[in-house]
Amino acid sequence: MPSPYRALFAAPGSKGFSAAGFLGRMPLSMMGIGVVTMISQLTGRYGLAGALSATMALAAAVMGPQVSRMVDRHGQRRVLRPVTLFALAAAAGLLLAARFEWPDWVLFLCAAGIGCVPSIGAMIRARWAALYGGTPKLHTAYSFESVVDEICFIFGPILSIGLSTVWFPEAGPLLAACFLAVGVFWLTSQRATEPVPHPREHHTSGSALRAAGLQVLVATFVATGAIFGAVDVVTVAFAEEQGHKGAASVVLALYAAGSCAAGAVFGLLHFKGAPERRWLLGICAMAVSMIPLLLVGNLPFLAVALFVAGLSIAPTMITTMSLIEQHVPRAKLTEGMTWVSTGLAVGVALGSSVAGWVIDAAGAKAGYGVPAVSGAVAVAVGFLGYRRLSRPVPQREGTHEHHSEREERHVA
Repeated sequence: MPSPYRALFAAPGSKGFSAAGFLGRMPLSMMGIGVVTMISQLTGRYGLAGALSATMALAAAVMGPQVSRMVDRHGQRRVLRPVTLFALAAAAGLLLAARFEWPDWVLFLCAAGIGCVPSIGAMIRARWAALYGGTPKLHTAYSFESVVDEICFIFGPILSIGLSTVWFPEAGPLLAACFLAVGVFWLTSQRATEPVPHPREHHTSGSALRAAGLQVLVATFVATGAIFGAVDVVTVAFAEEQGHKGAASVVLALYAAGSCAAGAVFGLLHFKGAPERRWLLGICAMAVSMIPLLLVGNLPFLAVALFVAGLSIAPTMITTMSLIEQHVPRAKLTEGMTWVSTGLAVGVALGSSVAGWVIDAAGAKAGYGVPAVSGAVAVAVGFLGYRRLSRPVPQREGTHEHHSEREERHVA
């Protein structure tokens, strides 16, 4: 591991919460695609599969920021454990409903319950911000977390799709639920690195989404999320049309591998100039990378095209987290990060649902028009909101006080 990354783990407890975060984030890449695979195998209905995945994403979009807001106010341990138990109960209900062919409304009800799962990535990044806020190490930490995200997306779909196709249809979502339980309860047992709650600030102020810059990031990432949601669903259907449905996991893993490689290199670089320019460039690169997907004719070509497309993902996400640091107060940092995840979730819901309908009506190859259009929308929104991103909020309140409280608690 390059020395800048190794230096991150000099802080006590950093290895533990990072490892727990890795396990807790695996369901992010496993549950949605696992449900799509499970439902398509049991019923053959891609429209239903995409709609259920969209329901989970929409529920996460509604509940995620509220959960993170409570975390900022009351702390990770007090909030994450009961919320996770609720999401696990809903996941169990979905698997039972799918296996025993219960009515569709039961499937949708349980899918909505799964959407209450907390944003583990935001929780881990908040811990890094508590350790290294205001230092160059934070850029490296965010880069490392983006690499971890992509590692999850490399191995998660392989595990989820592979187990569901080779073992039994419910195997992928079941393993995702196990990862969630272990990751969250391990993370919340580590109290020394837990960010200090800010109940007073939340009592006297509104949502983090009131920040104009955050609104631009969230709106743009709705369109970006539509790219991800559509690519997942269409790739599974395209691989099935080609007679190799199990290969979809490998192709999607290469998509994540491109992002992982770019994120690892990006974390070693130190940039000068406005981060919003790099962010807009990243959004444009993501949009352009969707165009070759319209020309795919076989799985090898698709794999190469998705690997190249993935190169722009992690750098854009890393820059986004840096922009959130500039536009959101310290007391609302977890909520702010979750709002971006919410934008992605809404986009995933729209992308996967629309892609499912297009596949049912016109076939998988036509479905790649959905991420291409979504990329164009992301660029348009990014250009329209660029001026708001160039006006960050004043320095976050409570930074020095936050570090002092952490140090006192750690000594105690």
